[in-house]
Amino acid sequence: MNPGDAQSIDRRCVRRSFDASAERYDEVAVLQREVADRLLERLEPVRVHPRRVLDLGAGTGYATRGLLRRYRKAEVHAVDLAPAMLQRVRRRAPWLRRPRCVCADLHALPYPDDSFELVFSNLALQWAEDLPTALRELQRVTAPEGAVMFATFGPETLHELRGAWAEVGDQARVHRFADKHDVGDRMLEAGFVDPVLDGESFTLTYAQPREVMRDLKALGASNADPGRPRGLLSPHRLARVEAAYRLAWRQPDGRVPATYEVVYGHAWGMGGTPQRADDTGEVRLDVHGIRRRRR
Repeated sequence: MNPGDAQSIDRRCVRRSFDASAERYDEVAVLQREVADRLLERLEPVRVHPRRVLDLGAGTGYATRGLLRRYRKAEVHAVDLAPAMLQRVRRRAPWLRRPRCVCADLHALPYPDDSFELVFSNLALQWAEDLPTALRELQRVTAPEGAVMFATFGPETLHELRGAWAEVGDQARVHRFADKHDVGDRMLEAGFVDPVLDGESFTLTYAQPREVMRDLKALGASNADPGRPRGLLSPHRLARVEAAYRLAWRQPDGRVPATYEVVYGHAWGMGGTPQRADDTGEVRLDVHGIRRRRR
């Protein structure tokens, strides 16, 4: 698979899905908040004092609020493709320090070159239709001495669900994600300086396979591949997928896992030396009981 194949995306589908999920998103965005917290922690050793900060793919604004707290003198911009998500950002923002909310596509950001000393993106780049173009846009709006910090999903994400669909002859129901080495190569091609990528694996556990799919729908994380199967899924076919999932992955306690490979990346716009975050291992988590890990 080449990197372009891994990032085949229907942007209109992405916008519709996230608009539809905005009201329920925070109820199920357990992993997204955990990764945002870890990504915010990774900013601590990075020597930037930004005047302007971009939160790209802001969602409902959880990380945006963290950036507002960390950089109290900075002007923070929350950018998202889905208008309904930005409505949530506005409603939840601090009254005295509201971010500037902008509905925009990450492939064509409405900012001049070198606009931000910090570009931050939590679990948004996997929805890029054209990853090289998106990374060039990030590089374009990053100031020469500015930093970029992001998290995205890697190819092992949801491999259990992908395998269950393959057992019933349908591999196109689960989105495919780019490998971190491919992302690193694309960053170099985009002009970033000294990109550093690492990752960790999270495992959420569920009572039933159907709960995995229900959470994905509530998150707006639908498969947006233009070649995805269309039409309603029959109860019989869904039951076969669930049976295949349980057969392959049922744990001794009866629960089933859903793995998420998270890739972290950071680099500088045109100069400087990014700080490497500590390596981490695998984390196994109950979807209803995720906790912050102390380092």
